Amino acid sequence: MEIMDQLGLAEGLLKLRHSKIHAAVIQTPDGAVTLAEFRRLRTPYPFITMLPQVDFLEFISAKARAYPNFRLLMGRRVDELIEEDGEIRGVRYRSDGARHEIRAALTVGADGRGSLVRHLAGFRSVKTSPPMDVLWFRLPRYLGDAATGSVTFRVQTGRLLIVFDRSDCWQVAYLFAKGTYRRLREAGLEALHTSVAELAPEFADRVEVLDDWKQVAVLSVESGFVKRWYRPGLLLIGDAAHIMSPVGGVGINLAIQDAVVAANVLAGPLGAGRVRLSDLASVQRRRGWPTRVIQAFQSVAQKRLVAEALDSTHPLRLPLPLRLLRRAPILNALPARLIGFGLRRPRVK
Repeated sequence: MEIMDQLGLAEGLLKLRHSKIHAAVIQTPDGAVTLAEFRRLRTPYPFITMLPQVDFLEFISAKARAYPNFRLLMGRRVDELIEEDGEIRGVRYRSDGARHEIRAALTVGADGRGSLVRHLAGFRSVKTSPPMDVLWFRLPRYLGDAATGSVTFRVQTGRLLIVFDRSDCWQVAYLFAKGTYRRLREAGLEALHTSVAELAPEFADRVEVLDDWKQVAVLSVESGFVKRWYRPGLLLIGDAAHIMSPVGGVGINLAIQDAVVAANVLAGPLGAGRVRLSDLASVQRRRGWPTRVIQAFQSVAQKRLVAEALDSTHPLRLPLPLRLLRRAPILNALPARLIGFGLRRPRVK
């Protein structure tokens, strides 16, 4: 949101349908613990803005069209990188049965965790495998539902439910141990209804709207990184360069920060018509270590919080970090800052 403000876009963005998340709260059998309190942050935007991704992308692309050199091609799938004399000089793709190419001084792979550009360029991602998968679905919002202004974690032994307060619905993530989806599916939707209602009793009157497994997306959670983000003429950013775990929901923040740093570093060289390898290395040098530190924190959270919650063989015990937050609530500003800003707050130059 601060970056959008620096671009003069925050006010317009907040006119779109959205909801605000002011806190992250964990509900356990022993009571509630506020994991992150965003209202403690010194910023004009002490909240997480939740809005549909398609609305955000349409908003950004509409603003970009004001620039005469901006051109957006939808529905094109890159199937080849143009490589000449050891340097990437653009991409080729097919459209309407014909083959096309776009040549560029710099090609940026920003195509997410399943990055085709990363694959075509021969980069390998070093992966870690968190012990969980996720069912992702929506439940309707009823007229009498009160706004919570929070993302809530509901924890019981062997089960973890995350509820996001959206403007027009409740977004729900049901986490379970990796490799147990088949057993969950075989138990049937009724078993899922019962489990969700036990973790979140306020949804007992609406879980039956899930009457087909097609309404439920299954996400395999993973994280990883590419040791080197660049080749001559090519740069990876966002999840294409570093696959983030969903823990903390920081992937979009880190990707936008990558883009800001890349623009700050590369605008001059691009204007001069020549991007050196050292320029691309500078982008990774500035963004690489903050990203790895966040991934390390995510890994600890997954092992100490998520994995322990999903371990049905032992009684649920509140991990030490949460016990500390319960005793000293003022500490919840620290995870809020890490989620909101990462280690650095890059500014648009």
